Parts: sequence; structure tokens; C-alpha cells
Amino acid sequence: MKKALALLLALAMIFALAACGQQAAPAPAAEKPAEEAAPAEEAAPVEEAAPAEDENLTEVQKIIKQAEGMTMEELARKAIEESNGQTLYGVGNSSRGKSALPLFIEYLQSLDPSYTLEFDWQQPKNNKIFDQLTANSTKGTGTFAVTLIQDGNQIESKMVQTGILDTFIPKEWAEANGVDAATYEGYLPLQTLNKVFMFNCVGDKTYDNVWDFVAEGEHGQFMDIDSEIVGKNFLYMLTAPQYAGWLKEAFDKLPAEEQAYFQPTINELKGDAEDLGLDANGAYALAWIKLWVGSYNAQTDDGPICKNLTDKSAVDQFGLLVYSKLRSIEETASASVNNVKVAAYEDGYEGIGGYGYCHYMFVPDNSPLPWTACAFISYITCTVDGFSAWGKDMGGYSSNPTVAAGTEEKYGHSQGGVVDGELKFPNKNDRGYDWWTTTGKLVLEDPEYCADAAFTVGSWIEMLDKYSAG
Repeated sequence: MKKALALLLALAMIFALAACGQQAAPAPAAEKPAEEAAPAEEAAPVEEAAPAEDENLTEVQKIIKQAEGMTMEELARKAIEESNGQTLYGVGNSSRGKSALPLFIEYLQSLDPSYTLEFDWQQPKNNKIFDQLTANSTKGTGTFAVTLIQDGNQIESKMVQTGILDTFIPKEWAEANGVDAATYEGYLPLQTLNKVFMFNCVGDKTYDNVWDFVAEGEHGQFMDIDSEIVGKNFLYMLTAPQYAGWLKEAFDKLPAEEQAYFQPTINELKGDAEDLGLDANGAYALAWIKLWVGSYNAQTDDGPICKNLTDKSAVDQFGLLVYSKLRSIEETASASVNNVKVAAYEDGYEGIGGYGYCHYMFVPDNSPLPWTACAFISYITCTVDGFSAWGKDMGGYSSNPTVAAGTEEKYGHSQGGVVDGELKFPNKNDRGYDWWTTTGKLVLEDPEYCADAAFTVGSWIEMLDKYSAG
């Protein structure tokens, strides 16, 4: 190899001198008589040097880089070679991963009927997934092949910046979104979920402005921000200029007597907003956050919140909860989906309708089955069948526009409240991602903003007094 490189360098010098019009001196070997020349050696093939950026990639990252240029079927065949007869371990915030894996296996078996794969999908509680993945990262070859994870703040600070998780962008997903996988910045979202304001409508009370939810005496039901951290991310995001502006616009629509209740708190927090580096509307965001933290009734899960609010006994109560939970309500004499209203769907409602956060797909940097992980991610983000484990419910929106359209065509969420041709449950007519993120004023989680705000706004929130229902 060294001789071959020396020969190449010599030739390069000869060509360079020739280009400058200079006479190149003959190589010493050429001056020798033929009989004195050293026996010719067959030059070893010159290996193409790897691009400099590839030298800094881990083995899993190198596979991901190759995978991003391959079709789903090509990835599937690589997965078959890699994992046939083995066991895939996955970990995620959603149990739906367990439902999607059998569909993925069926897809691989359609290409190779002899393919088999066992699997184990874990769903850690109480936000322990970050501890589990961190412990897994200390192994040379990890246990977990793939993960589905939420909470952009901790993903950014604990998983990505530390090199524990790697992002893979499927070719078909990139094409559907009009991006280049090689230059795409950000994570790969499987879906966006929305949590929306709902209120019991059995009584006469209504909520027609986002500030009504933090008015005097209100105690909305909400998963505690210390148990489900995406709720804290929602509060961080309220301080971003766009969303603080929405709060200011809604405040301006309040009657003067209602503004008078909130104004002292807003005035009190103008100095804090300036200290935290927020824009001119930052004090409105901080005021809403302070009043919310000091009033919400902490719950352990969205399911019980939905069950409670849809009972006719929950007069004048409201909550901020996952929209799709309405699917689980069984119509009885006391419980009905029609016992609640989705605030943002009501005519005349002003301000934020809820917030949206993503489930992201990642490959652990020490994944034992990286090709299979990439193939699985491609399958669930790029096909309607693969996404069906999540897509069968309203309120969960695929990040792939092609899959989103196919999911709506298959499940008809926009007409989810229609029964036998009659609109019986208006709240179940999902207006879709485009409506929620525009007219519905859904606050969207930005992982980088949340990670930055956690050290400023987050510290400020930690000092707030929380409401205790007891």
C-alpha cells in the first residue's frame, strides 16, 4: 500500500511540473537497464479514503447513513439478513409499539416467509425511560434495538447531546416531506398528540377564553407536571414569542372587569419576564403559568380525568387532557361524550386550545439490530398499516403527509362522531392537525426551546406554589 501511494505521489508531482511548463526529471528506476531493474511488484489496489465526516461516525451511525439512502424494501431485506430467528427488544412511552411489531413482522414475512422474530416491548412508568436508556448506553452492545420516546426537553439534553440516541430519517419520509435526509435537522417524529381543554357542559357554565381556565376559583384537572414532564414543556413553550402573543391577544378580548383580576399579576411579573429574557408579552405568559400552577388539580393519568369529566355529576369542571381519550367513553345513563365540549370547537372561543407534543423514533447508538431498527422505523412512519397502531385513534397525527392522508381515508376521524349517517357526537369529529395548529391555536413543543428554557423558566416554575386539593 505504501509503495502504491508513493507511486501516486510521484505521478502527481510529474503532472504538476508538466503543467507549469517545466521538464520533469525521470524517475530513478527508469534510468536502470532493464536487466538491473528490481522485479516488478503488482501494485495493491488503492482503497478509496473515507470522507472525513465518516471517520467521526460510530458504527451504528454509519449504518444509519447508508440506510437513509435505501428504500423501505431494501431496508427490510437487510433486516431479514440481520435478525432472522432473533429477539428484538424495544422500549417506549407508548404501548402501541407492541401492537405495531407483529404487523412489521408480517411485512417482512411477505418478503421471506421463513423469517421469524421474537420481540419484547417495555413501557417504563414515571418517566424512567431516560434512566433505562442511560444505563443501556454503558454496554458495548446494548439490549434495546429501537425506542419510541417523548419529552423533547430531556431527549435533547439527556439523549441526543450525550450521544445515546441517533436519528434515522427514512427515504420515503424525507421525500413525502420534501426534505433531504442528509441535511435534515431535528428528530424524527412518529406522530403529534394533542392535549386539549375540555369542560363539562351539563350545567350552564362555559369557558370562552383561555384565561377563564386560570380565573379565580378554577381548578382544572391536569396530569401533574412533575410526573408527566411534557406538561412542563407546555408551560415552557408558552413563553415563546408566538404563544405569549396568543395569550396577550386573548387577554385583550376579555371584558374590562375580567382583565382587572389578572392585571396585578401581569404587572408583578414584568420584571421577572425581563430578567428571563422574554419578549414584551412574556409577562402575560408568566402570569398565566403562575395562576395555572397555583390552581390546577393534579391527577395521575388522563384516562380518569376523561372518565370524570364526561360524567353528568362533574358540573362546572374542566380539564386539559389527551383528546383521544374520548374514544374510551362508554355511553351510559350517567356518562356520555356529549357531557363535555372541546373548548376550541366552540364558536367565539379565544386563545390557546391546547398543546401538542411528539412521539419520536430513535436508534440507540449501541443498538444490537440497527438495520432492523431502521426498517421498523421506516415501516411505521411510511405506511398506513405500519402507523395503524397509532392512527386508528383521533388526536394522533402522522408526521408523514402521505400516511396522514391515507390514515384519514381509512379511519375517517373527521367524521368520527357520525353514527348511521347522523352526527351524534360532535366532539369526536376531529378537525385535524392543520386546523389544530392554526385556528385551534395548539402550542407545539420545540425540543431545543424547551431544553434552553428548562434552565431559566424551569427554575422560575420550580419556585411557584402549587395547588393542593386536600
